[in-house]
Amino acid sequence: MMVPLALMILGVLAAAMAPRLMTRSDWPDREPVLALWVWQCVVAGVLLCCALAMSLSAAAAWEAVRGQLFGPAPRVVVEAYELQAHGPWAGALAVLLAGGGAWTAVALTREVRGARARRRRRRADLLRRSPLLPGEERSGDRLVILEGDRPEVSWLPSSPPQLVITTSALRRLKGRQLDALIAHEQGHARARHDLLLYCAAALAAGFPQIPVFAAFRDQVHRLVELAADDAASRRFGRLTFALALVELNEDRGVFGPGPSQLAQVQHRVDRLLAPAHRFTPGRRLRMTAYAALVPAIPLLITFVPGLSALT
Repeated sequence: MMVPLALMILGVLAAAMAPRLMTRSDWPDREPVLALWVWQCVVAGVLLCCALAMSLSAAAAWEAVRGQLFGPAPRVVVEAYELQAHGPWAGALAVLLAGGGAWTAVALTREVRGARARRRRRRADLLRRSPLLPGEERSGDRLVILEGDRPEVSWLPSSPPQLVITTSALRRLKGRQLDALIAHEQGHARARHDLLLYCAAALAAGFPQIPVFAAFRDQVHRLVELAADDAASRRFGRLTFALALVELNEDRGVFGPGPSQLAQVQHRVDRLLAPAHRFTPGRRLRMTAYAALVPAIPLLITFVPGLSALT
């Protein structure tokens, strides 16, 4: 019964140390796609530790679960996990972790429903601001142009997804600047950043006391923007996209003195105008492999006793 304890200790260490290490490092701004991968591996590793510890604890506490989990396994494999030597805490731990898993599902369902409701409200607002003319039918176009005094370019993840541009943006942004902003929004759509944001928000809302989930939510919101910035700047140049961001946001008090809710935009523009050195392809590959080890370690801890018993 040491395996569930080892898994829980590993999950706690990962949940406590990963936010500190990631937020204190400067490399995620240089490699946002790699940073998103690392965050996903860390969160997957924490969740996997909890799921595997729950399964083994339940198998130790209840014979019926043990039969389902180890049914086809040889007797030596079952004995290797020492399930008979469990304490009274095994059942309580299994119930606690199962409750956490159920609550995660509830939080994710609630977040998805909330996102769908927000999309419905936004689609209704689009219909109100761009009504159909008599005899016109809704064609499901991917581009919607709205009358508006504020320049805006945004992507609505619906079915089919739609790109929304205001007339003010068309007047202010010309040529490659508008194309760069469209490429930024398309980068969000291709990478399905909306799904990543849903999961991050659900975990943070369901477990606000766990630092790794709150940090995951906060960092994902920032990193998806940087990743989409890089996707647009690779096609149209960093200077072109930086000027497009300035034109899009200069009337919103982003670049003036004092705090602003859009202060991140200034950091994004500075990052584009003074890019830091990126990792070499070899270093990116190594860090990708190292991050993949985070969810792999719980699997190794879980299966090593059984595999050792068979050899």
